This record gives sequence, structure tokens and C-alpha cells, in this order.
Amino acid sequence: MDKTKYEVVFCIVNSGFSESVMNTARLAGVQGGTVMRAQGTASKEAESIFNITIQPDKEIVMMLVPKDIKDDVLHALYKEVGLETPGNGIAFSMPVGGVAGIGRKRKVGVKKKGEKPEEDPDHLKSEEKASEEKTEA
Repeated sequence: MDKTKYEVVFCIVNSGFSESVMNTARLAGVQGGTVMRAQGTASKEAESIFNITIQPDKEIVMMLVPKDIKDDVLHALYKEVGLETPGNGIAFSMPVGGVAGIGRKRKVGVKKKGEKPEEDPDHLKSEEKASEEKTEA
């Protein structure tokens, strides 16, 4: 059984289209993303094979999304900023095994020197380990 709750969606577009990516993704339910500047490396041969002009300056938008909306996000991105659009984008996803900083907010006190540290909060453990512990309880 797959216990992954999140997927990371990457969308690589021509420079200047990351805002279009995020606007489209938000309409599909995504909360936010991270934009990274990149340099494409496709050859002239790839341009002729795919019948496209490759712009070397790219933007990569990385978005952590709940698994249940991943397909909607990918389809929306393909439609709005895909290869047949000026954004000339591609999008793909990968499963995420563990996430920190999302979900329940729990305060963890600062320990004084010599005190035994608290066990890691559930949201800092891998999803699989946290799920196993819940099953055992």
C-alpha cells in the first residue's frame, strides 16, 4: 500500500512564465511554490525533432502538492503552459517520502544543556515511520 501523502510537481518553462505556472497551479489547489532559475541544454537536433525553438533561459517551479490533486495540477499546467504554448513547458511529478514543516504546528521547547531531548515531533519523521507508530498504538 502506498503511504505517500505528497508529491512534488516540477514545471520547467521558458523564462518569464513562472507566474503563469503559479496562477494555474493555484487554481488547481496548490498553495505555493519555489522558482529556480535554470539554463536549458537541449541541442539543435532536439529542436528539429520536436519542431520547437528552444530558449536556453528557463524557470523551474517546484510545488509540494497533496497526492490527490497531483493529476489535476499536471493537466492544468499542460493546458496553460505546455509545449504548445509560449511557455513551452513540461511538468512532471515525483513521490515524496517525508515532509517537515507542513501540517500540524507543534511547539518544541528549547532544551538546556544536559537535558534529554524530546522525541521528534510526528511532522519531522518520515510519513511511513509516523504511520507505523500510529498503527502500533
